[in-house]
Amino acid sequence: MEFGIDSFVSTTWTPASKTGDAERMARLLEEIETAEAAGLDVFAIGEHHREEYLASAPAVILAAAAARTKAIRLASAVTVLSSDDPVRVFQQFATLDLISNGRAEIIVGRGSFIESYPLFGYDLRNYDELFSEKLDLLLTIRDNVNVTWSGEHRAALTGQGVYPRPVQKQLPIRIGVGGTPASFARAGWLGLPLVVAIIGGEPHRFRPLIDLYRKAGAEAGHPPEKLSVGVHAVGFLADSAEEAADIYWPGYERTFSKIGRERGWGPTTRAQYDALRGPTGALMIGGPNEIIAKVRHVNESLGGVDRLTLLLQGQELPHAAALHSIELLGNKVKPAVNGGTA
Repeated sequence: MEFGIDSFVSTTWTPASKTGDAERMARLLEEIETAEAAGLDVFAIGEHHREEYLASAPAVILAAAAARTKAIRLASAVTVLSSDDPVRVFQQFATLDLISNGRAEIIVGRGSFIESYPLFGYDLRNYDELFSEKLDLLLTIRDNVNVTWSGEHRAALTGQGVYPRPVQKQLPIRIGVGGTPASFARAGWLGLPLVVAIIGGEPHRFRPLIDLYRKAGAEAGHPPEKLSVGVHAVGFLADSAEEAADIYWPGYERTFSKIGRERGWGPTTRAQYDALRGPTGALMIGGPNEIIAKVRHVNESLGGVDRLTLLLQGQELPHAAALHSIELLGNKVKPAVNGGTA
């Protein structure tokens, strides 16, 4: 199993003080260097267009990281393809692939936040149609230097060349999904690797959707080894479960309470948080032993997981604690899971 870190590059702040955005970005690059040193496989940046996140341009951030690393894969998580131009997305990540010497990946999705749609002039009524059409164009560009294509939401291409081309013969493209069955089926039909965002509830409840993905892929003629499943989860490690829970709670409470107010949810409570940290809950927050056990449980309950990435938030999370969490994931959890011993 591959292991990695996801980040939205959240600003680190409290009511009394605020870390400067430039310093937060510098700390992020240190996190990526630490992830590589700890033997993690991938670091991914998720596109957002909100005041509490700095990751509106993931490819730029990843290019800076590429110049400071040598082995770790660098991905978006996700690129909101519906509100972007597939030509530019391909060009940006092909350029990243050149800078990193073949370590770039694109994880595309429709986005769970909608700020990018009005920002770039797209109608939310076309939410799914935009993604389907633009994914088709992105895959066409990946497979063809000169592109002939037409659709409803973008000007047609009539044989133009799209440059530069990446180091990798086929630039990796994964589909990030939430809980919509059609999204799982689409990824299967296309034979694209899947990344499932599991941020609440119990991971085993996603098994029917993952089975749907695998069934759709098999019916489309894709071999099982091509139908890779990754999991994106909220996570943080410390030396003990209690320490991890207490360090991560303030930022978690602030983040999900704000999102909850926007979406009409009830308040986020410590009891809910602690329940989700339990053996079958979605949160990967605890000491190494707890996380090792939970990763094994998720892997078994979902019928095999090829990659696990933990969303490491920045709000009120001490920088030293974030670095230590990354080290524990790479030095303790990864070898235990892959080596079969705790």
